[in-house]
Amino acid sequence: MRFMSGRYGADQLSRFMLAVCFLCLLLNLFTGTYILYVLALAILVVCYFRMFSRNLAKRDAENQQYLRLKEKFLSVFKRSWWEERRAYHIYKCPSCGQKIRIPRGKGKICITCPKCRNEFVKKS
Repeated sequence: MRFMSGRYGADQLSRFMLAVCFLCLLLNLFTGTYILYVLALAILVVCYFRMFSRNLAKRDAENQQYLRLKEKFLSVFKRSWWEERRAYHIYKCPSCGQKIRIPRGKGKICITCPKCRNEFVKKS
């Protein structure tokens, strides 16, 4: 416990890196390529470097950036987005590019952009 005091330890990014490392090693068993073995070894070295690092602020910033990227990637697959997509059309304003959400099934409607007040007609 004394050895790890003041060191960063494991976090979500470290766990992800270890999973990628083991995946590379598993793929290396089937393909036998040297590149995957070297890649897995490099990932493992970086992962242990992060775990034993004393620069807590930098490691935390790296982990926060990983979590933001992970959330951005996973937000594409969220259920609410798919449900909303079925109920609404998303149009872009031709003048300013603002995205506007319009309910489906209303026929041709005149849309007023809330940002630039431009009016345009679209089919919902």
